[in-house]
Amino acid sequence: MSDPFASEIPAAEATFTISESARKRLSQIFAQEDDPNTMLRVKVSGGGCAGYQYGFDFESTITNDDRVFGDDEVKVVIDSVSMDLLGGSQIDFVDDMVGASFQINNPNATASCGCGTSFST
Repeated sequence: MSDPFASEIPAAEATFTISESARKRLSQIFAQEDDPNTMLRVKVSGGGCAGYQYGFDFESTITNDDRVFGDDEVKVVIDSVSMDLLGGSQIDFVDDMVGASFQINNPNATASCGCGTSFST
């Protein structure tokens, strides 16, 4: 019997893209790091105003459970559980009058909070 709470993204939808503005900003950040293997980890955890929340962290470790997106200069790492909720998404870097931040454009989100850091499916 299959788990009714498990969600599997078809291979064709298990993509994650990096906008040009996010790529440019990550390249600037990584150039300032001492570790040439620094990557951005994007994760999803329970919580936030809408049910799930995005998390960002810099690290240089990849586990067997991770998917890596990007190229030799800019890498984004996502664990498989978070990938179930992020398939088909894009990370963007927005710098406007409100402030500068990385944002996730997630086609799987059916609702999100006003600040854009949490969502529901």
